Amino acid sequence: MGKDQPGLARPTQRGVPATKRDRDHLLGEVRRYVAAARPVPPLSYNELYGHTKAVLQSLGDGKAWRNWLTVVINNETWRERLAQVPYDRRLLLLPQCLRDPGECPAAIDELGLVCRSCGRCPTGEIKAEAERLGYAVLITEGTAVVSALIRTGRIDAIVGISCMESLAKVFVMMEAAAIPAIAIPLLYDGCSETAVDMDWVWDAVRLSSREGVGWLDLDALRRQVDAWFAPAGLDTLLGPTRDPTKEVARGWLALSGKRWRPFLVAGAYQALAGAAGAPVPKAVQQVALAVECFHKASLVHDDIEDDDAVRYGEKTLHERYGVPLALNVGDFLIGEGYDLIARAEVSDRQKAEMLVTASGGHRRLCLGQGRELAWARDPRPLGPAEVLGIFRDKTAPAFAVALRLGAACADADAGVGDALDRYAEALGIAYQIRDDLDDFLGSGARSDAHSARPSILLALAYERARGEDRDLLESLWRRLPPSQDLPERIGRILEALEVEEAAIALMNRYKGEAVAALEALTSADLKGLLRRVVGKIFDGLGERIAIHDLEPQAAGDDLEVGDARGRAIGAEPAA
Repeated sequence: MGKDQPGLARPTQRGVPATKRDRDHLLGEVRRYVAAARPVPPLSYNELYGHTKAVLQSLGDGKAWRNWLTVVINNETWRERLAQVPYDRRLLLLPQCLRDPGECPAAIDELGLVCRSCGRCPTGEIKAEAERLGYAVLITEGTAVVSALIRTGRIDAIVGISCMESLAKVFVMMEAAAIPAIAIPLLYDGCSETAVDMDWVWDAVRLSSREGVGWLDLDALRRQVDAWFAPAGLDTLLGPTRDPTKEVARGWLALSGKRWRPFLVAGAYQALAGAAGAPVPKAVQQVALAVECFHKASLVHDDIEDDDAVRYGEKTLHERYGVPLALNVGDFLIGEGYDLIARAEVSDRQKAEMLVTASGGHRRLCLGQGRELAWARDPRPLGPAEVLGIFRDKTAPAFAVALRLGAACADADAGVGDALDRYAEALGIAYQIRDDLDDFLGSGARSDAHSARPSILLALAYERARGEDRDLLESLWRRLPPSQDLPERIGRILEALEVEEAAIALMNRYKGEAVAALEALTSADLKGLLRRVVGKIFDGLGERIAIHDLEPQAAGDDLEVGDARGRAIGAEPAA
């Protein structure tokens, strides 16, 4: 019971090779393929599917093992990386179904099974050896606890044992987290007294490399970045000052925003320079601060242009000090940003590249904002494509500039820039759609719909609406005085037209494009970082993707999107 015995009459579960000889043979074929192809983890679903097709073609047969081969290919792609993660930064996941529930003396609590190491099944033996090495061990069937552990940032790799069905469901979570993982499929169907290939278990659990590697810790990097914007950090990077314009500018820089842009500068540098976990050099800190100067300057100007009174829960700069002073501070921050780049201790070639990148992004962002301002002077209904075009120019350049400047700090190959641009464009559009969802559907947002900026929700609604509903939406676009019951009426229209669902699907499409752009990257560190950034940014409006079969129905088909409002479990991410 619980062992892979050659003479056992019980058939393996559907999709799992029947004999150890067959499994070892196929594993050998996969290892030869991975050694030659050198796929870069984390693999997106489309990449993984492509590699599975290639292995099947090389075998000439084996479609019956397609899903099993997909799991093994993903394992082998992560194998080298997982081997370099210290044991005490790994999690071992064991299933409860290895035991015989009729004889098992173990209790079950909120985290899973509490093994008594009675010897009736392999669970106690595996758990004891893993804990001796330093693993954290969980014996559970659900993914909620695993998700929460991943979100703490204390787990850098996972070894898991599960049935094929559960592995398919967990793949989405693991891929989004971009954590090195090896999954070992169970041999038999059923929720008890199943078995696992113990040779494979010991191989995975004991896998180790003497080299060791630093996996980018997003939370630790976030703490470094936040420290640069504390008063002491700003004094270190900019020097002390009593100048009134500088003091207002620094107070504005210090206000707590998401700081994704300096974070991306630092993360791209660390990933491409192979400096994971190391302190970020002062030159990179200066460049990251420059990017935030550009961003905060754009916010000062945006708030004036849009006549916004509140930012970060406080009065906007022009509300507090007046428009002339706010304009001057915004202009000063732009100059401060370029000065920081000019003073950074990098080569002249790197500085030239950074200045071209920053100025190009600056110009494009202004053109995008200009299109929105032109609409505001003569408001009219916009189609979804027009709104997305504004999003593309208003938000994507800032992400692209941050990533390219970080890559330039690491003196990365110029070829990485194209992939970063594609990623940033898709990420920026998805990010803006998410902001639209938060702003327009948030508490009280619909009551201000008559003064809304170009909105993808309004564009989708106007495109779908007919009759009086369409007339009402057109009045919103044209900023005509609202009626008293406007919020309720707009809410009913959006719900009837399923606009929120359409916007979330559109957001997920661009998230998918951002992930697909990473396929061109050859740095596992950078690819993993940027994949995890997608998960972090969109954690509050994440999707659940159900994989019923690991092969698309047709080439290019999207994965099936399930509950688009699915919420992750655990504490809010620090990054």
